[in-house]
Amino acid sequence: MDTRIVGLALLLAATAAAALAPPAGVKAIDTPNDAGRSLTVVWNRDPAAPPGTVYRVRVATAAGGPFGLAAEVPAVGRTLADDPASFGHTLGNENYSFAPVQRFRLDGAAREDTLQDGRPYWIRVDAAAGTEEAIGTTVAQAVPVGNLLNWSKLNNLIAGALFSAIVLLMIGRARRGDLYIRRIAGLEALDEALGRATEMGKPVLFVHGLDGMSSPSTIAATNILGRVAQRTARYDTALRVANCDPMVMAVSQETVRAAYLEAGRPDAYNSDNIFLAATEQFAYAAAVEGMMVRERPAAHIMMGYFYAESLLLAETGTTTGAIQIAGTDAYTQLPFFVTTCDYTLMGEELYAASAYLAREPRLLGSLKGQDMGKAVLLAVLVLGSLLATLGWPMLTYAFTSY
Repeated sequence: MDTRIVGLALLLAATAAAALAPPAGVKAIDTPNDAGRSLTVVWNRDPAAPPGTVYRVRVATAAGGPFGLAAEVPAVGRTLADDPASFGHTLGNENYSFAPVQRFRLDGAAREDTLQDGRPYWIRVDAAAGTEEAIGTTVAQAVPVGNLLNWSKLNNLIAGALFSAIVLLMIGRARRGDLYIRRIAGLEALDEALGRATEMGKPVLFVHGLDGMSSPSTIAATNILGRVAQRTARYDTALRVANCDPMVMAVSQETVRAAYLEAGRPDAYNSDNIFLAATEQFAYAAAVEGMMVRERPAAHIMMGYFYAESLLLAETGTTTGAIQIAGTDAYTQLPFFVTTCDYTLMGEELYAASAYLAREPRLLGSLKGQDMGKAVLLAVLVLGSLLATLGWPMLTYAFTSY
């Protein structure tokens, strides 16, 4: 009986030893789409590998070694299908595991060695489970190099070039004739508001949002300010501009100065009318509200990115009876402007306002080009969803940004 037990134990040990084996199909390649100093080791994925098995990727600078440890990954770890940016969407990628290699450490070495471009390296993959280790029999060779192009971003390049071509085409059309832009009620009412202020002999108040000049909405608001200033200069109407940021104030002053100069009224420009009301949110709101109540401007134009002060400003303006035109891309504040202002520019209407008012070919062409680009993306989104539902995801892959 003892002999049978010993024989069974030896048989089980031999079976376990035979089950632990290094991976098959080991090969080494230069890591695609990288800047260099990196190799990628690929091998056949083995779902039947014993539980707890790990593969140790070892690197040497000579075919005979010595080999230093570069990476240690689970036997059923990531596959090529998990990195489509580097390996694409080829069928069967899920059958291959991989490990990137950038540095390795020789046994007993004080520091790691980094792979160098143009130098050949030899790579071996061993299998280990607990205290057991199976030495790999295949030694693959590869040379790391830097890649000139990142081919995974080719779709980005093509899409960018296509949309740029559309914008340039629309600018060309705008120079040959006026492009149609749908009517925006808030901007159509701008002349009415400025005319009313002129007839009443009262000023126009322009209120920026709280963001600085790095904000796209503040830049758009400054462009609108320039158009408003040109018209107030022609109408000889006082324009007040309240700011909460010193940089925005400086830009606003130069914008209004240039607008008055272009309108032929540089003598009417007064830098004191473009002022810093306050630098804190609610102090700024209180200062502007006080100005609304004291001076009672005939028109309030509020453009930019607003926060909790939006309702305070708009409600105070409503009590003074002024015409109020607001514009913001802050969706949390839009309900307050819609309910308290006469006209509201919502979302991207704020960015279209400058082109709408100026009718300048470059602005009009850029606006129409962007709209056409959005139409193309919407069509691709619908078509890609339908094709993906039917099991043809290639269009989705073509527009995936890596």
